[in-house]
Amino acid sequence: MTQALFSSLQLGALTLAHRVVMAPLTRMRASQPGNVPHALNVEYYRQRTSKGGLIITEGAQISPTGQGMPATPGIHSQAQIEGWKAVTDAVHAKGGLIFLQLWHVGRISHPSLLGGELPVAPSAIAAPGNAFTATFERAPFETPRALEMAEIASVVGDYAQAARNAQRAGFDGVEIHGANGYLLEQFLQSRSNQRTDAYGGSIENRCRIVLEVAAAVSAVFGADRVGVRLSPFGVANGSGEDEPFPLYSHLIRELAALDLAYLHLIEPRASGAGQAEVDHQNVPFASDLFRPLWPRVLIAAGNYTPATAAAAIEAGRADAIAFGRLFIANPDLPDRARTGAALNPYNRATFYGGGVEGYTDYPWLDTRP
Repeated sequence: MTQALFSSLQLGALTLAHRVVMAPLTRMRASQPGNVPHALNVEYYRQRTSKGGLIITEGAQISPTGQGMPATPGIHSQAQIEGWKAVTDAVHAKGGLIFLQLWHVGRISHPSLLGGELPVAPSAIAAPGNAFTATFERAPFETPRALEMAEIASVVGDYAQAARNAQRAGFDGVEIHGANGYLLEQFLQSRSNQRTDAYGGSIENRCRIVLEVAAAVSAVFGADRVGVRLSPFGVANGSGEDEPFPLYSHLIRELAALDLAYLHLIEPRASGAGQAEVDHQNVPFASDLFRPLWPRVLIAAGNYTPATAAAAIEAGRADAIAFGRLFIANPDLPDRARTGAALNPYNRATFYGGGVEGYTDYPWLDTRP
């Protein structure tokens, strides 16, 4: 039974009609040149809109140096703002709500995406594994360049400007991406942050940039239209903290003091969107551990089904559930969850890049998109 998913929820300044949230999902289908959202992206988000439902977009790089994969959309140019405005108009026309995820990948990039420049990071420590190149090939991650103190202030400013751009594009709010091994998580975790200044060393210092970004973005949009996504037990892109509970307990307490709209936690059962599941059976639910520290809406994500999502809400572990891969394959997921209809299987081979296939051609319960 999934009735728990279909009660209303006050999320900061907004009221959701139900608790089935579309998770942020990198799909690499922005138009080129310029990484601009276009008609295909408009149709993708329009299909997945439900009345009173919340969509959190794929990550949008806040600046040219924040890009880590080819054909991901940005939110730093006028053309990108206009492209996203077409998306938000389509979602609002169907009665939906949409937040933009603000993204800076840090070291998870490649010089071919950055005009030949090295990626930036808290410290000059290369991530394990392979980067995407500008031509969708894979190459080992290069050692990034450590950000100077003045550059960190500039990055915080880029987040604030991206929030202003999101307002101009018609978004209802923004989510700060602090998970999956990208820049903000690189600052949080000691294996990627070996700085000896005010942004490294102690837990308080490693959390500093996340709190500065959250405050700067809230000053633009209003805290009641801002969320933060974290993955305390994640291992994506070379992340992983030996002692996550003290670190994330401090961070979540400090974020709570900012009166943000919501906290979005990735459970230990999942890694980054589109990546293989990670089995952490010895780790409890992140939402269980950190719920007592967070007084407002908590969104949980991580391989939930409609049935397990409803159970999590009934148990009080979360207030809403974000679905990723199920939303890729089921544009009408809320209707399917409500009626108990069968779910389409997703095709992992079409997650990244391409066109209509695996993007806007999944079947509906009826013939109406």
